[in-house]
Amino acid sequence: MMLELREVSVHFGAVVAVERVTLGVGRGELAAVMGPNGAGKSTVLKAIMGLAPVVGGQVFWRGAPLIAATHDIVKQGISFVPQGRRVFTHLSVIENLELGCLYLNDRAEQARRLESVLDLFPILFEKRRDMASQMSGGQQQMLALGRGLMANPEVLLLDEPTLGLAPIVVKEVFEKVHEINQRLRTTIFVVEHNIKGVLDIASRAYILDKGRLVHSGTPQSVQDSSILTDVFLGRLNVGEEEDSD
Repeated sequence: MMLELREVSVHFGAVVAVERVTLGVGRGELAAVMGPNGAGKSTVLKAIMGLAPVVGGQVFWRGAPLIAATHDIVKQGISFVPQGRRVFTHLSVIENLELGCLYLNDRAEQARRLESVLDLFPILFEKRRDMASQMSGGQQQMLALGRGLMANPEVLLLDEPTLGLAPIVVKEVFEKVHEINQRLRTTIFVVEHNIKGVLDIASRAYILDKGRLVHSGTPQSVQDSSILTDVFLGRLNVGEEEDSD
């Protein structure tokens, strides 16, 4: 595993958000984390970035414990695109993108990354001088993805990238995420509620329920089992875990 959580628990006071979860992603993979609302999916990504209180277990990066402040984690090669896009609407597209590598003092390298991102996202090139407030929700999501790539990450963490988007835009976002994984060879860890869409592009799949891992395997293993039905209809007793390779 390139990036891995081993027996990680996250508690917010008396609230158990994640309990002894072990999962990870290998180099070049696209791993999907799925589950119903409140399952702990987003908390997994926040635990990696140091944005959630880990009370047990450990996050490992390239085989070594990941112990660093959030901004240093980005410098180490892990970039996080949070839920809800969160672009700066009062800034232009280019200004938003430049914030993705604010720590970088090499102007030539910053320009190279900007050119690469604009090449990958034609809509961002087209609207590069526009204010982010002038963009649609789908375009803002592309901007958020592009900003995440400005850090030139080895691993990209995506939290619900299709949330609140129209079906046709959801398809475009999944296609772009797949392109980033395949064309740039960027390893991706994605939390997603759109099960079918993400299983079509994932190489590894995890399902959480009530803060616990209940399934780990391939996308096909998810499709061949009743685990999703059991979880979303509340038929699964938490503590039962399916493993499939």
